[in-house]
Amino acid sequence: MGETGTDHKAHTPFFSRPGVRRLVPFVLISAIALVFIFENRGDVEIRLLIPEVTMPLWGALLIAWGLGMLACAFTLRRRTNRHSRRTR
Repeated sequence: MGETGTDHKAHTPFFSRPGVRRLVPFVLISAIALVFIFENRGDVEIRLLIPEVTMPLWGALLIAWGLGMLACAFTLRRRTNRHSRRTR
């Protein structure tokens, strides 16, 4: 008897799946980044073009981390769209 695509997926080990293998480094790096962010609790002065703002360092790092995540999401989405156009 031949195996179908769903039979093969059912027997694939969890950590061998491509989606999981891509997600593990992301989760690990994000966890380390968040620990670093929340350990830095001192106040800092930040210049935002013209105004100067005093805020906790963890808040500034969290904003920078969030903007980096957004940039990564847009980059990955664009890259996925480019590959789908080539296969047509």
